[in-house]
Amino acid sequence: MLIRHRPDLTDNDVTDRGLYLRRREFITGVAGLGLAGLGGMASAAPLAFSKGFSTTEKPTPKDDVTSYNNFYEFGVDKGDPAENAGRLKTRPWTVRVDGACEAPKTFDIDALIKANKLEERIYRLRCVEGWSMVIPWVGFPLKDLIAAVKPTSKAKFVAFETLMRPSEMTGQKWDVLQWPYREGLRIDEAVHPLTLIAVGLYGETLPNQNGAPLRLVVPWKYGFKSIKSIIRISLVERQPPTAWNLSAPREYGFYSNVNPAVDHPRWSQATERRIGEFRRRDTLAFNGYGEWVADLYRGMDLKKFY
Repeated sequence: MLIRHRPDLTDNDVTDRGLYLRRREFITGVAGLGLAGLGGMASAAPLAFSKGFSTTEKPTPKDDVTSYNNFYEFGVDKGDPAENAGRLKTRPWTVRVDGACEAPKTFDIDALIKANKLEERIYRLRCVEGWSMVIPWVGFPLKDLIAAVKPTSKAKFVAFETLMRPSEMTGQKWDVLQWPYREGLRIDEAVHPLTLIAVGLYGETLPNQNGAPLRLVVPWKYGFKSIKSIIRISLVERQPPTAWNLSAPREYGFYSNVNPAVDHPRWSQATERRIGEFRRRDTLAFNGYGEWVADLYRGMDLKKFY
């Protein structure tokens, strides 16, 4: 599926005026931080809108997206991240990309944003707990960042690591998980065109409680795979350890693809509760993205490799 950028876009490929204006606010705000350019977006042109991959479902209200979160670094209750994440300092911020590659590099977050063409993609998000949202993310494909460091043939997996700063991420003072938070993907999952590095949502800078200043978004997997506040990405030869798999391997597998046929040991995954809706809806295999990603798992036992 082709993801188009300007000048290939038409008026029908961008979202409504309200989202457009919020994009303009986002551009103005980051320009004030010395980020004028943002991959060529400092002009009057809107962000590129990825119509091909984006769902047409109604987005979840922004207030819900930014107030109902799992981010255990700031507390275990859904409202804790919005209440406690304001103390996190997201500038200066660097991301180290290293491992099995020819050109490892440490990227400054502002330079990284400026160097990439940002797109808006409206993705479904499915939490392993049985609730879901629809979120308009702003970001760029992870594959572009990986390509920049020239991976070698030994790069079979990609390991991710979240910031470790208990003075600001006060949840890290408690042994809820093994800190820092870690996640991982197979290399073909990481370079899939759907896999996104998000730096914003709803046309605005990514809020701290949603994973500022950059996070992973893998829409066909349960939400905990989309690691937040990333400081390091490593290309590795062996499957890396991941936070929830280390904590409870029987409940949280490495792959964690959305699968209505594989229940969590403590609840069914057959249905989900869309935030803002009363009735539960059926859970879609691969969260509805099977036409693009099912081939990645051809021949695999998705109950064994859950």
